[in-house]
Order: sequence, then C-alpha cells, then structure tokens
Amino acid sequence: MSTPSLLILPGDGIGPEVMTEVRKVIDWFGAKRDLAFDVSEDLVGGAAYDKHGVPLHDDTMARAQEVDAVLLGAVGGPKYDELDFSVKPERGLLRLRKEMDLFANLRPAQCFDALADFSSLKKDVVAGLDIMIVRELTSGVYFGEPRGIFEEGNERVGINTQRYTESEIERAARAAFELAMRRNKKVCSMEKANVMESGILWREVATRVGKDYPEVELSHMYADNGAMQLVRAPKQFDVILTDNLFGDILSDCAAMLTGSLGMLPSASLGAPMANGRPKALYEPVHGSAPDIAGQGKANPIACILSFAMALRYSFDQGDEATRLENAIEAVLASGARTADLMGPEGGTPLSTAEMGDKVIEALDQSL
Repeated sequence: MSTPSLLILPGDGIGPEVMTEVRKVIDWFGAKRDLAFDVSEDLVGGAAYDKHGVPLHDDTMARAQEVDAVLLGAVGGPKYDELDFSVKPERGLLRLRKEMDLFANLRPAQCFDALADFSSLKKDVVAGLDIMIVRELTSGVYFGEPRGIFEEGNERVGINTQRYTESEIERAARAAFELAMRRNKKVCSMEKANVMESGILWREVATRVGKDYPEVELSHMYADNGAMQLVRAPKQFDVILTDNLFGDILSDCAAMLTGSLGMLPSASLGAPMANGRPKALYEPVHGSAPDIAGQGKANPIACILSFAMALRYSFDQGDEATRLENAIEAVLASGARTADLMGPEGGTPLSTAEMGDKVIEALDQSL
C-alpha cells in the first residue's frame, strides 16, 4: 500500500509559524503511531509571488492535483495590497479551489468545554457543541451569470444570478449525507424555497438524495430561520447542508458560537480520485494575521485541527483524528492558552511553539 501524500503550503503571515507546529504533529504520528506521510512543501500566495511573480506556480498547481491532500496555512498581507487583482495572494487559494473543483466546504463548529465561557452565548447553550456545515463552494450566486453592474435607463443596476444545476446540488448533498453517516445521522438542509426557485430545486434534490440514505434523518429549514436557530439552540443540529451564499453567512455565525475564530479548521472536498479519496484542501479559518506574524504569538490549534480533518476525511484515520482532537481538548482543559485565548484573569500566554509542544506532550500521554 502506497504512503499517503500531503502537500504543505505554509503561505504568508502566521502560516509558516503554525505549519511548523503541524509538522511536529505529523512527525509524531510517524514515530509513535507508524503512520507515515509522503510530505512535500511549496509556496502559495505572497510567498509564491515574491519568488515567481504569480500567487501559485503552475508546477505547484500540478502537484496539488496529484497528492492525496493539500494543507494550507494562510495567504495575504499588507505588503501585497497594491498588486493587480489578478496576482493578489488570495488568487492562489482561489485557483486551488477552482482547478481542484472543491465543491464541498466543510466548516465544523466545535466548542471545547474549556472554552465555553468564551462564547457570547450562555455556556449551557454552547457547551459540547459539535456541528458541521457543508457549504456548496463552486456555484450559486457568487458564480452565476449574468453578473455585473450595468446601465439601465438613467441609473446603474447591480446584478448577481443565483444559479444551480441538479448535479451541483446533488454532489454537495451526497457529501453532507456521507458525513452524517459518520456522525449522528442527521442532516438539516437550509435554503429559501419559500421565495426562490433555486431553493425549491435545492429542496427537491436534497429530498431525492436523502432516499439513498434511509438511516439519516433529513429535515428542511428556511435559511433565515436557520440563522435564528443557530443562536437559539445550536445543539439541535448535526450536519447542515446549504448553498454558497447562505453557507458563507451561516458558517461564520456558527464559528462565533465557539468563542474563538482562531480555533477553527476547515476542509474543501472535491470528486473522488482514482484511489477513491476525494481531492481535498485543508486550512484554518483564521487569516494570515500580519500584525503578529513572526512574533511567536499565533495559535497553532486551528491548523493542527485542519490536519486532524485530513486524517479523518482523506486518510481514513478516524481513530487517530480523535486521538489528536482529544489531545487538544486535554491541553485546553489543563489551562494552557495562547494570547488569543487569554481570559480576564490574565496570566502568561504560551508561544506558538510552546502550544505545539503541549499538544505533543498530550499525544504522548494518550499512548
């Protein structure tokens, strides 16, 4: 059996710092769990522009298409603000998503017990929260045609078109149902079928796909009610399936339930490759944080959790993903905090490297 391959793209800002801590974790699994990876590293974003004059070199794109998974740190920074739009660092990330056809964006919202007080909601509402939002990522209103700003009569009009094909909805829905089969077997599909034809089609297709998963309980909810329910009783949900626009909004809403945007990973999945694994890109939700880059203040947990998602969804190592997640839970329960997690009681925050070392210590204790 071939060694699974992983392409690491640290990127810009705090990306290289947090990725260094992920490399410690990857090395630990190789040494202590006999779980080796064929790891390669390349440039993306501003780092790629500095060397190649483009935010993603063609050779890097080709490598991303070949490996089992890509792990990305962050892209962007004020240094590149004046660049032409076509070569801004973010275009490198967007090219990866587009050319890998990563149509299902997975955004977990998990509230670790030790951080429940960080949420703006009451502790009993969010403690133990563990939901997954599956957002369709490559179609919908962000990509539909016609689009643009046009002259109409004696004024301008802005147009964006919400457009979905049955196949685009179906593949996102299947991703959600497959995830639900690994979790608590509940899918809530959110759209606006009451006022949008695309929502009517979305509901019809989700219902049809659901018949192929009789073990999964399917419910439907209008997206505006879904937003309200996320802040009223979020633990009623397991997997939420939704389109590109509503997913953009709902996933950020769910992220803040956990109390710290800097703690959250994400995955973007595409069609299965020849080996049966989906094309996949994993990245922390946080940005490049140029204001603290190079200072050892960044929290590496979101990037480490992104690797945990890779273990689960790309490498069929669910038990080892749980081991890593439990190690992080133990570290947080012990009171270890980076600067972004310091509460009003104060204290001395750990550096990026020290937090990474704490995770390794907890992994050692899991053996």
